[in-house]
This record gives sequence, C-alpha cells and structure tokens, in this order.
Amino acid sequence: MEDKDDLFKENTVKSIKEANEKIEKFASILEKFGLDIITKMGQTNLKITMLTDKINELSKATLDIKSLAPQLKNVIENQKILEAELDLIRSLIQRSEISLLSRDAKSEEVERDVSATDKKESIIEKFNILKNDIDDIEDPEVVIEQLENIKEDIFIFKGGHRILYEISQFGKMLIGLEDISDDVKVSLKEKIVFWINKL
Repeated sequence: MEDKDDLFKENTVKSIKEANEKIEKFASILEKFGLDIITKMGQTNLKITMLTDKINELSKATLDIKSLAPQLKNVIENQKILEAELDLIRSLIQRSEISLLSRDAKSEEVERDVSATDKKESIIEKFNILKNDIDDIEDPEVVIEQLENIKEDIFIFKGGHRILYEISQFGKMLIGLEDISDDVKVSLKEKIVFWINKL
C-alpha cells in the first residue's frame, strides 16, 4: 500500500514539475510576445510621429505657396505692362529714322499729320468699316492686314499709343486660325468700340 502511495506522490510531484515547466515556458512565450507587441507599437508610434511631422511640413509649404500667389499675380501683371511698353518702344524704333550705330544720331520727333482731325476721322472710319464687315469675313489674314493698316495710321497720327499693343496682340491671336469664330468676331467688335474711345 505504501508503494502505491509513494508512486502516487512521485507521479503527482512529477506532474506538478512538468506543469510548472510548461507554465514557465508559456509565461516566457507570453513575455516575449508582449515585448514584441510593445516594440512593434513603439515602432508604429515612431512612424506615425514621423508622418505627422511630414504632413505638418507639407501643410506649411502649402501655406507658403498660397501666400506667394498674390505676389506671382503682381509679377504677371507687371510683365504684361512691360511687354506693352516694350512693344511700343519696338514700334518707335522701327518707325524712326534713328541710326543706332551712328555717333551723330539725333532723336527725331515722329512726324504727325498736319490735318490731325481728318486723320483721326479716317482711322475711326477704318475701324467702323472693319466692325461692320467682320460678320462677312472668314479669312483671318484679311482682318490681320486691316488691323496692321490701322496700326500704322495710329502710329503716324499719335506717334505711339497704348492701343497699338492691344491691336498687335489681337492680330497675333488670329495668326494660324483657319477661320474666325463668332466669339472672336463679337470680341473684335467690342475691342473696336474701346479702341475708338481711346483715340
């Protein structure tokens, strides 16, 4: 009977030891798993922090770019004004008889027509003819030629004028078109009224 009790005790002790070893192994696995989770969470937090910083930097850069928009608009507007002035200067140089290479070059006044009133009326008449005929004109070259002709008359009459640039720009817009759209015709009519008022 004692042998059975001893054997039972031995088996119980053995089972408890095995159970303790398994529990220790399991606890070790759990501990390692917990440490891995904590490490991964730390890495994830670090990545989230880095991404948040990058998003903040991007947001600041976006705000900086948006704040540059008004300045960029001013630059573009100033560029248009400069282009207009340069076009006027080019026109003056082309029309004048000044020799840029000669040391004795003297600035000459642009000759104006003595009959200024007649010249102005002639220009207005050419504008009105173009405005009235534009609906029947399909070939852009015809309009470009008439605008160039009017431009020359304005130059002779005024010796240079701001609308010369606008007329040039409108002519350039027509270059390469196969025909003139209705929108362009309406726009030209409006421009002609504006140009006549500016003479």
